[in-house]
Amino acid sequence: MKDEKKDYDFGFQRVGESEKTEKVAEVFDSVAGKYDLMNDLMSQGIHRFWKRFTLMHTALTEGMKALDVAGGTGDLAENLAQQVGKTGSVILTDINASMLSEGRNKLLDKGSFNNIALIQSNAETLPFKDDTFDCVTIAFGLRNVTNKDKALKSMFNVLKPGGKLLVLEFSKPNELLTPFYDFYSFNVLPKLGEWIANDSDSYQYLAESIRMHPDQDKLLNMINEAGFSGSEYFNLTGGIVALHVGKKLSHEST
Repeated sequence: MKDEKKDYDFGFQRVGESEKTEKVAEVFDSVAGKYDLMNDLMSQGIHRFWKRFTLMHTALTEGMKALDVAGGTGDLAENLAQQVGKTGSVILTDINASMLSEGRNKLLDKGSFNNIALIQSNAETLPFKDDTFDCVTIAFGLRNVTNKDKALKSMFNVLKPGGKLLVLEFSKPNELLTPFYDFYSFNVLPKLGEWIANDSDSYQYLAESIRMHPDQDKLLNMINEAGFSGSEYFNLTGGIVALHVGKKLSHEST
């Protein structure tokens, strides 16, 4: 049930639950076609390193099952599929049909669709049985989720005991980088969006959503409160991005 009495961040605005979901959907409907190109331009290609670092922490082996939440155009899912091999499986979910369509087309073009299934779903209510996946990933998607606590709990539930959650997300950079990062975020990103995607507003939202997202320690606490154990994070590129890792204890350990 939607809680319209509670406000949520949409960039620097405060909006109701349904309104945030609708506004985020509009953003990604608008940017889907240029999403991969803009990722390369905005990060100077460094997002590929961030994702490779994340993939180093999955602990996936042949035959396992992985879930990529808010996986958009399928960058992580494609590599997760290689890790689990032909006998394993990967499910790529996203709430946005436009992003899933882009992901489907890209994976088909690369011939990477053999063990990947695409399902449109909300991260807050993942439509899978408890204890299903060996690893759950979400890359640059959590800050767009309306109720982050609910999404983290949903991801915890669908993980197998002993499984890992990997959250790759923009975070709080160190003090040396902050002034340069702020200038880039609020002056360059919207202009790039205007020139390349004909959409400055969506990239203004991007910059604002990063500032409103919980910092490293706050997100770590949220992950722990969702039930994960042994949680830790790794700062990447001076803290511009952080990888949070949470583990679901095996039944024997609880």
